[in-house]
Amino acid sequence: ASNGCATRTQVETTAGRPDMDVLDFDASADEHAQFSVAFPKMWNLGTVTFQVFWCSTATDTDGVAWGLQGVSMPDNSTIDVPYGTAIVVTDDAQSAAEELYVTAESGAVTIAGTPADNDLCYFRVLRDISDGNDDMTEDARLIGIKLFYTTDALNDA
Repeated sequence: ASNGCATRTQVETTAGRPDMDVLDFDASADEHAQFSVAFPKMWNLGTVTFQVFWCSTATDTDGVAWGLQGVSMPDNSTIDVPYGTAIVVTDDAQSAAEELYVTAESGAVTIAGTPADNDLCYFRVLRDISDGNDDMTEDARLIGIKLFYTTDALNDA
């Protein structure tokens, strides 16, 4: 709720073609959105990395900085806990609005708390306008996140 990005918006490209479900992040202040994941037991409980799928609302070549931070919590515990340190990945628009951009894979994101099997992990994705590469003056549109994690078992048995 604090410094949240715009609510989910469906943007039509051309009738009969794919629509974009996006979250718009302003250029004027750091804004956030959150999601939660209950990882399978085969997750090794370690760090994660991510890629951001996004687009611009303008036809220019400026940059954006996306961050991700996380925290885990077990059953019967408060959800009112701070996130871990945000890890940022940057990318540049390539001169076309409604063009899909995919960031490089991020560095390791350490999930705060002590992750354990059956925990719920909350993540917060943010636009970091204070990052030196974030010089985009228009909204950056988040389309999706790819979350990478390591497993240490073949299944959850």
